[in-house]
Amino acid sequence: MDRTTTAQPLRDELLDATIALLATRGPAAVQARTVAAEAGTSTMMVYKLFGSMPALLGAACDEGFRRLALRFDGAPRSEDAVADAAVLALVHRAVARENPHLYDLMFGLATPSATQDALGFAAAYAQLQGCAEAVVASGRIRPAAPEAVAAQLWSFVHGAITLELAGHLERFDEVLLTLACTVMVGLGDEPARAQASAEAARAAVAGRLSAAE
Repeated sequence: MDRTTTAQPLRDELLDATIALLATRGPAAVQARTVAAEAGTSTMMVYKLFGSMPALLGAACDEGFRRLALRFDGAPRSEDAVADAAVLALVHRAVARENPHLYDLMFGLATPSATQDALGFAAAYAQLQGCAEAVVASGRIRPAAPEAVAAQLWSFVHGAITLELAGHLERFDEVLLTLACTVMVGLGDEPARAQASAEAARAAVAGRLSAAE
């Protein structure tokens, strides 16, 4: 039976269906009729609740960042701010590998997306900003503006993940944590301490991020 309620649960189900289709069948499968069928409703409700398919995809993008923020929020924390930054990098990678097509949508790799204006993006980036502030406050790196450090952390993690998802890093191992050490040393950390923090991050997420193994 077709469900035509406009309640929030149906909107959430349509978003879940969109994200699931991206994961299992890819972006070509995300159409109004397929999303509606997954949620057990009509195509009319897709347009009624979202207005258009681009708007639905934009909402899915925002939901992807919201979920990334939740994963960041649930990541293990310690007294080592540099290790915590590496943990967030590993969490970020795990999320990307779980649904590469959603990650593509979120970062506008195939199609432009207004990520900077998404509330979900702001929530995820705020977690990274807080991590950068802790790294600066730890005294492990040279004095720097936290927002500049956050941008560098975001850039190296996203760059490595993008290359990995595209299949360009198959011949390499441990690129993300190795690059994390390189970035931290470049920012002023001592090589041995940076390496120790990377190992602490690896231990902190061991067994928790199966998609990143």
